[in-house]
Amino acid sequence: MKSETKIRNELTVLETQEWVKSVIVGLNFCPFARREVEKKSINYRVVESGTLENYLETLIVECVNLDQNEEVETALLIFPDRLDDFEDFLDFYDLADALLLDQGYEGIYQLASFHPDYCFAESEEGDAANYTNRSPYPTLHLIREASIERVLENVANPKEIPAENIERARALGTDKMAALLKACFKGHH
Repeated sequence: MKSETKIRNELTVLETQEWVKSVIVGLNFCPFARREVEKKSINYRVVESGTLENYLETLIVECVNLDQNEEVETALLIFPDRLDDFEDFLDFYDLADALLLDQGYEGIYQLASFHPDYCFAESEEGDAANYTNRSPYPTLHLIREASIERVLENVANPKEIPAENIERARALGTDKMAALLKACFKGHH
């Protein structure tokens, strides 16, 4: 019989996968996510509750995992038990980004951040634009820089992607974006 923690972690991964499929791929927020979803080359890792040091160690373990497994294109580290406060999450993101630099991963991996309460510095809380980076759980996305560069060679105006995503989210509106995110949950929220 599966433990309660294992069941909860599986549900967390399923909800995150649903978000990737319905929001990130469904709204084309990321130009290369569809291919990786179809190839099943995304590693979803639920990070158990622990200290920030444990979280940072897990980040480096995931970097080593990517180093050793080229068939894994990218990784999502999901933090369902902590980092609920967006400001605390941003502080953690800064620590994680600094650790990548310190460990020699600059130019190899890049971090992107997603959070249920994500709010861009120049945005109001209710701005639909924030949903381009809102996820079911606090999440760090570890991306291979070489893959980004390769994919962006085939994108006409890569610098326009964030602005286009914001425009798309605002066109749908806050209510629709909130409903898309809420629909990712499998009944326990």
